[in-house]
Amino acid sequence: MASPRNVDFESQIPADLLIARIMRIHASISNLDSLRPSTQVNSLFTHLVQEMRESLINLCGRAEGLLELEFATFLIETPQPLNSLHLFPYYGNYVKLASLEYRILHENGVVQPKKVAFVGSGPMPLTSFIMAIHHMKFTHFDNFDVDEAANGVARQLVVSDAELEKRMKFETCDIVNVKEKLSEYDCIFLAALVGLNKDEKLKILSRLRKYMKEGGILLVRSANGLLSIFHPTNDVINSVILVRKPVF
Repeated sequence: MASPRNVDFESQIPADLLIARIMRIHASISNLDSLRPSTQVNSLFTHLVQEMRESLINLCGRAEGLLELEFATFLIETPQPLNSLHLFPYYGNYVKLASLEYRILHENGVVQPKKVAFVGSGPMPLTSFIMAIHHMKFTHFDNFDVDEAANGVARQLVVSDAELEKRMKFETCDIVNVKEKLSEYDCIFLAALVGLNKDEKLKILSRLRKYMKEGGILLVRSANGLLSIFHPTNDVINSVILVRKPVF
């Protein structure tokens, strides 16, 4: 499943409906006799936070997706688009995050994996590009996204580099529909915005756990995990979690 940037946002909660929900919760809270902790008070504030959190995730995902799409569309009009990736406004953050993730993988025995999957890659899969060019120079990358238009733009970015094009493919599908193929990957990256809510995230994680190879590594951004957890203290915004599927 791709991140919110790749879903049809017209099908998401309309702004006026979201505002009405928040106003209704606000009115209920305002009419309470007391704000002291109780089942009713706790429930109302929980609903308020959840409504605002999901809305912000969708808005940030949409804005990020539009930025990536616009920039990638601009790049494919240039002779060597991959040479200009550094012009992307947040490129430096991606470089730092990729370096951090590769170090964590290396520390956990993943040095030069043969095959890697990135779930929720979008129109400009910077993490895959940076990993493939600077860290995993012999690794094959499969990028999964639900949006064929996004994949089409990403393919055009890669086509200018014959060597990278051989190692990087783009597949249009919902990751929850992928089964046996998941067992091919030594490492699977799960983008931070994959899964719009907790239930969807858990569904995806459950599917990956079921079908990924024994001993394979799942690297999740901003979630709960087991092997290694790193919370950045610089301008990198994503926490990184590493999980290894047990070998039975």
